[in-house]
Amino acid sequence: MKRHLFLSTALVAVGLAAPAWSQEIPELEEVVVTATRIPAIVSETPGARVIDRATIEQRGAIFAADILADVPGLSVVRSGAFGGVAQVRMRGAVPGKTLVLVDGVPVNDPAEIAGAYDFSGFELGDIDRIEVLSGPQSSLWGSDAIGGVIAFTTQEVDGLRAEAEAGSFATLRGRLAAGVANETWAFGAWVSRFDTDGISAADEADGNPETDGFENTTVGAKGRYAFTDTVDIDGAARWSNSRADIDGFPSPNFTLADTLDTTESEQWSGFGRIRLNALGLDHQFSVSASDIVRDTVSDFSSRFEADRQVYRWQADGRSGEALNFAFGVEREETSGTLSSGLEDDLGTTSIFGVARYDATERLNLSGALRWDDTDDFGSETTGRISAAYRLDGGFIVSGAYGTGFKAPSVSQAVCDFCFAPLPYPELVPETADSIELAVGWASSDGRIEGRSTVYRLNVENQISYVAGRYINVAETRSDGVELEGRALLGGGFNLTLAYAWTDAEDRTTGARLLRVPEHAASATLGWSGERLSGALTVRAEGDQDDSGGFATATREGFVTANLNVAYALTEAVTLAARIENLADERYQQVLGYGEPGRSGYVGIRLRY
Repeated sequence: MKRHLFLSTALVAVGLAAPAWSQEIPELEEVVVTATRIPAIVSETPGARVIDRATIEQRGAIFAADILADVPGLSVVRSGAFGGVAQVRMRGAVPGKTLVLVDGVPVNDPAEIAGAYDFSGFELGDIDRIEVLSGPQSSLWGSDAIGGVIAFTTQEVDGLRAEAEAGSFATLRGRLAAGVANETWAFGAWVSRFDTDGISAADEADGNPETDGFENTTVGAKGRYAFTDTVDIDGAARWSNSRADIDGFPSPNFTLADTLDTTESEQWSGFGRIRLNALGLDHQFSVSASDIVRDTVSDFSSRFEADRQVYRWQADGRSGEALNFAFGVEREETSGTLSSGLEDDLGTTSIFGVARYDATERLNLSGALRWDDTDDFGSETTGRISAAYRLDGGFIVSGAYGTGFKAPSVSQAVCDFCFAPLPYPELVPETADSIELAVGWASSDGRIEGRSTVYRLNVENQISYVAGRYINVAETRSDGVELEGRALLGGGFNLTLAYAWTDAEDRTTGARLLRVPEHAASATLGWSGERLSGALTVRAEGDQDDSGGFATATREGFVTANLNVAYALTEAVTLAARIENLADERYQQVLGYGEPGRSGYVGIRLRY
């Protein structure tokens, strides 16, 4: 691990030492986040980050899991490199406590044990931007947002786009998109396909030579139409189908090994919305839905089905130049059918409000309040307050305090696969509170900016499966430090740095939470010239506690690097190449599951 840390430090030092050729250097743009319901400046919003389309392309990220691990405080848990279940933990919170949105549509899986989302088949070809809000966001989005929110926004296509790529492990990838967009209306559609022979999900170094393939197809459409200056409609739909060969735990040893197990998932999500201006407010009426079916073929085959609908009215307004506000009402209905044959319907009615007040040119205050009334588990009120103050010298001091809650999932509500004697304990929602403080700085010439954040996240009444039934028993705490910065270095070079220290503990046992590395860091040195562009990304994780059979084991830390390069032949034609795991490092993200060695891919992009 010392060698790994030395390599990371050396590579960062190389990036910092990159020459600044004499030329006019543009300033870093001020980034805005919209998942806060009222648009807010990222540098003034604790825990907010934005990954734009340019960054996704510069790094050559194909799936969401390829780039989310670079967000400080967010760890990716991936059980198999191609198609293995990929979930995220934000600030140490278990995966079911991160809400995932696509165009504002909640897509978490209600039939998953804790309601977590699987990112394994989430392809980024149609994604315009990714917004990450760390810390409890239940006051904005309700249940499932204790750890935070990850919001994806799809692209609006204008013209024709085509991509093709081939590379290691007999991998083939293609994408076709077409659309028209103008001030009055827009409509576009796209299709993406990914196919690979893959590697063994169970680490090949442990004697598992069988390859496990993966294929994914994603289709989407998006449109809008403005009837007048004050009335318009828009909508989008996204469908994805993934099939993966996976490895299991066959008898008699019940340890991870090569098997013929497979898993297939089909998911779609979409929304329709009308927006109009009336009574001095901008109103939005929307209906959104998501649906998922998961099939696993193994010695213990299973099938899960779930769907969710959300009906929402939101009104946005202003009072003078200083106050922005929004309020609204939501109704969410979910249902799930489990492999055991059990099923349930859950629902929540919510009222919410959020406001931002610019008290002075230096000070702004934000607040949000939400009341959620669940059909089965009572009601919860959550809130969040934050403030940001601009000091002299380019410094910004900001802080936030928020609360969150998570209602029991369908599996927990019906006590799926419970065998303890009746009666089962009556479950209550999990609750959380968090406080964070951030200090940011930007240089006077706008070329360099950074931020450091310290936080504490407490979760109470966490639901765990103990002695054959679900009970509210666990209490967890995460203390952490997040450091991030980016700089324009000149000569077309830019540098992005991120580091997180996470101390996540189960306070009922005193043990560290599993699959949360104490140290994680990444550094990306990017460049952009007249024709040549690319990025070198180095990512490191320290040792982490993991589950090894029936006991806790250690997954060793690692350092890995990826290189992505693009060369523009013309304005319409670009050649691309990428190398993953540049140093051919043998490592695991999850104990027992292998990751690919050095691999290469070449492709072409057409844009008309």
